[in-house]
Amino acid sequence: MKKLLLSSFLLPVSFIALSGCSNNSAKESSKYNTEAIHQVSLLQGLMLGDYYGSVTVKELKSMGNTGIGTFNSLNGELILIDGICYRANESLELEVVSDDETVPFADVTFLDNDLSYELNGLNSIEELKSTLDSKVKELGTNRFYMIRIDGLFDEIYFRSEKKQSLPYKPLNEVLKTDQTFKTMTNTNGSIVGLYTPNYMSDLNAVGWHFHFVTEDRRSGGHVLNADLGECNITWDYTDSFNMYLPNGEFFNTLDLTVDQDEAIKEVEQGN
Repeated sequence: MKKLLLSSFLLPVSFIALSGCSNNSAKESSKYNTEAIHQVSLLQGLMLGDYYGSVTVKELKSMGNTGIGTFNSLNGELILIDGICYRANESLELEVVSDDETVPFADVTFLDNDLSYELNGLNSIEELKSTLDSKVKELGTNRFYMIRIDGLFDEIYFRSEKKQSLPYKPLNEVLKTDQTFKTMTNTNGSIVGLYTPNYMSDLNAVGWHFHFVTEDRRSGGHVLNADLGECNITWDYTDSFNMYLPNGEFFNTLDLTVDQDEAIKEVEQGN
């Protein structure tokens, strides 16, 4: 893989960092910047069908203990939480993924508790995003945020997709036929969420992206809607960004100048 350091900048932080949520030994031994978002490839590449894994799960876990993504051949949704990498397979069941599996796209970091508070009574994904956006305006719109929401979900609706075979189709075409959905009620679990600033629109989906795991780690996927009961949210402010580009021939021949905004909205919303 090739590493591209896109930005590394510091912004003033007015909150005192609380005790971290990360696995400290893994964080201390990481060769990567533990205060950065580490992104494998571009969402825009994934959108065009680049499902070829370029980073191993073992390497991904050395970059962070919390994050989201997918696997080689688009084989399910990736949720990295508490340093464990899970796959939400096409049946929306969770399984721990072996270190030698590979990842075509992901965003991970070591989650620090820079801010935490209760987050209750939000009845839809739109209300959740609106509430989080208001906090982003307070904290600063030009940095990345990784969040974790733990607690009771009165209802949560999520999806995953089937493993793909060659030749790979674009992601929005895959999801017309090959995604599965699940609704759970009165469920304890965790959402891992990433906020991407607007100026990163050529590299990722801007705004919020959420993945979910149940507390018993038996089910999960990409969140399409959520009704929150009593929950607690942890924010990690992240002012650095590193990208790791694939070396593969497929990636190097993609036309990444194509406008994919509408296709990305379709994919994010599960349409």
